Order: sequence, then structure tokens, then C-alpha cells
Amino acid sequence: MARPRKMPDEAIFNHVHVLMQERGAEGVTFASVAERSGLSGATLVQRFGTKQMLVHAALVHAWQGLEERTRRFAEEAERSPQGAVLLLQKLSGSYGDIDTYADNLRILREDLRDPELRARGAAWVETLVAALDQCFAATPGAPEGVGRLMVAQWQGALLLWGFSPDGAVDLFVRDHLERFVRALAR
Repeated sequence: MARPRKMPDEAIFNHVHVLMQERGAEGVTFASVAERSGLSGATLVQRFGTKQMLVHAALVHAWQGLEERTRRFAEEAERSPQGAVLLLQKLSGSYGDIDTYADNLRILREDLRDPELRARGAAWVETLVAALDQCFAATPGAPEGVGRLMVAQWQGALLLWGFSPDGAVDLFVRDHLERFVRALAR
């Protein structure tokens, strides 16, 4: 089969993402990406320079996608506690099954190791907290900082599901967060 002459960066980043899920960042090489994409290793070196630059670009691309989904879901969210639950349920839908969730932890490891990506993650959390706070803004008795509490509950729910992955993650998250909202209302 002939090698493709052109391939968008996004398609290359998807190959890098899959390799990182399967093998971690250590498993991403120009040769492994070339094998997956059909591009030559030399083409990849020419486009990205180093393996670290390729991995970093793929991680930045993934953050851009998450930030876009978060913005879109936040805009669509009803301004109510149930809207906050549904926003986080939608974000959880991309985690897939337990194997995909576990494999994505290899990618999170890289985000946590890179100061720039860690800062991007912190900024994303603040954006998410603000969106959740807006959902509760008109709710009488909502505690101050409820958005941050809800993010913590969400991440805890994901971890709990990971240890007992019975059923779909988004449904587990919704159930967990609905219980949290009911507890807040008491």
C-alpha cells in the first residue's frame, strides 16, 4: 500500500492517543506512529521535531477537545442542580468502558508531569467549577463553593465506578451526583 502524502495533525494525534493508552508515553515513537498512520518516520520528524514535541502536541489537542466539550455542555446546561448533574454526566460519557478508563490514566499521568498541561488542567477545573456554580446560582440554600464540591464528588464517583464498573459510567455518575444533590438539599 502506498504511503499517504498528507494526513491532518488531528489524525496523527489520534494515533498517538491510542498508543499512549496502550503503552504509555514511553510506547510512542516515530516508528510506532509511522506504522499506525502509514506516514514515514522522517515525515513525522519533519512535522514535529522530537518525540516529546509530538506527544505534547497530541496532549494539547486532547485538552482543546475537552475544553470545547466542557464549554458546549456548560452552555447547554439548565441553570439548576439537575443541569449540573447532567453536565457532568455528559462529560463522563467519553470515558467508555473500564479498560478505556484505566488506559486513559496513562495519559493523565503525562498531563500531571508536564507543568504547562497541569496548569491547563487547573484552568479547566476552574472553568468547570464556575459553570457548576452558575447551575446552582438560583438555588436557595446552595452552599458557597458548591461547584468545587461537585467536581470533587464527580471525580470520586469516577474512581468508585473504576473499582466496581458495573453498568455504564455516565449512569453511575448521574446516580451518585443525584444523591449528592439530594443530600445538599436537606
